[in-house]
Amino acid sequence: MDTKIKQILQEHWANLNGLKIRYLESGKGNARHILFIHGLGSSADRWGNIPESLSVNFHTVSIDLPGFGESDKPISMNYTIKNFRDIVIDFMNLLAINDQTSIVGHSLGGYIASEVTMQNKINVERLVLIDSSGLLKKPTPLLEEYLSVAMNPTNANVTSIFEQMVSDGTKIPLKLVESFIKRINLPNAKYAFKSTLENSANTQIRLDKLKSIDNVPTLIVWGVEDKVIPLQHSELFKKSISNSHIEIIQDAGHAPFTEKPEQVRELIRNFLT
Repeated sequence: MDTKIKQILQEHWANLNGLKIRYLESGKGNARHILFIHGLGSSADRWGNIPESLSVNFHTVSIDLPGFGESDKPISMNYTIKNFRDIVIDFMNLLAINDQTSIVGHSLGGYIASEVTMQNKINVERLVLIDSSGLLKKPTPLLEEYLSVAMNPTNANVTSIFEQMVSDGTKIPLKLVESFIKRINLPNAKYAFKSTLENSANTQIRLDKLKSIDNVPTLIVWGVEDKVIPLQHSELFKKSISNSHIEIIQDAGHAPFTEKPEQVRELIRNFLT
């Protein structure tokens, strides 16, 4: 996180039913809210300056899901999508961001965001799904490799897996690799990662429920070179959510908001405003 973002984004902690949840916040006081939900093995920081730049018009909140980032990682927790969904809804209620709220979810975060919206669609204004999971029938080979790397992380194998997730593998910063290794070596982090992957990649969103969120305008963003969750999944989401449209990001892989941050930021801004 650069100096400018540190000055504007504020770090907070919420106590949620005994769970200590870290989140980043900007633009508090704005009437409309955006909740950012990160992907597997990531954290609130991964969104870079996108939440801060949107805070001119929105109150933005980026959560560290339990099991990830600096939030609690209880080994007693079952890291299912249903549990994540319920925790996020409770978190939204606690922060009073359960009205005029849009949700932006990446990968695992997109799966959770979809489930939150289906459960709570009256209070979700708009939905943004970025290379979302939720329709996989089983883990893809790259997800299985990601799990193996997370269980035994080294600079070399973490760099290698990240290189496969992006369009240009020469641009993986050492800081990203080191921060992943630091987080995955925290107590219970590997258990949370493994449990979350096994639960999320082997379950699917019920398509009949997904179709029920047609009243929530949805933007589907996908990196054309995504090797983690293939591009055709964008069409599966589009087919199920009639009130949606797709934006394909060229020269980008699984996390296009990190490879093409200005382009994705403007897509989100234009869609939400």
